[in-house]
Amino acid sequence: MKVNAEMIKLLRTKTGAGIMDCKEALNESNGDIEKAVEFLRKKGLATALKRAARETSEGTIQAYIHAGGKIGVMVEVNCETDFVARTDIFQDFARSLAMHIAATNPLGIKREDIPEKVIEKEKDIYRAQALEMGKPEKIIDRIVQGKIEKFFKESTLLEQQYVKNPDITIQDLIHEMVAKTGENITVKRFVRYQLGS
Repeated sequence: MKVNAEMIKLLRTKTGAGIMDCKEALNESNGDIEKAVEFLRKKGLATALKRAARETSEGTIQAYIHAGGKIGVMVEVNCETDFVARTDIFQDFARSLAMHIAATNPLGIKREDIPEKVIEKEKDIYRAQALEMGKPEKIIDRIVQGKIEKFFKESTLLEQQYVKNPDITIQDLIHEMVAKTGENITVKRFVRYQLGS
C-alpha cells in the first residue's frame, strides 16, 4: 500500500512521532495504522532502553489536588536538560503522573521500593486465603506467587495501568515520552496526602 501524507498526519496525531518515523512505520506495516503505532511503540522502547543509563539531573516538580482538597500529590520527574524540562509536553506529562498517583495510590515507584515486611504480610494473607479455600498444599506457593505478581502490578507506579489509557503501563508511558523528547526520563519520588490518614 502506498503511504500518503494523510496517513502520516493521522499517525503523527495519534503518536506524536516525527514525520520520518511515521513514514517508516507505515511502510513497515503496509499502511496499517494500528501496526504502525505498535511499530513506533517498540521503537520507542528500544530508544528508551538505550537512554536509560543517561543521567537525569533536570526536571520538574508538579502538584495535583483532587476531590475538593481531600487528596494531594507532589511528584518529581527528571529529564536530562532544562530545555526539555520547560516544555509543555514534559510539564503536562508530570501533571498527568501526579493525577494518576492521586487516583491509584501506589506504594512505591518500583518493586524494590516496597518494604520486605509489607510483601511478607501480603504473602501470609494470600497463603491463609488459599488454605481457607481448601487448596492443596502443593499448589499454594504458586497461588501466592501469582497473587504477589498481581499485587506488584497494582501497587508499584511503573507497573500500574495508566488511568487515562489502561492499555499501557506507566513504564510504557515513560518510554513514549523518552521517544518524543529524545531524553532519558525518570520518576524520582512522590508524596501523596489524603485528608485524615
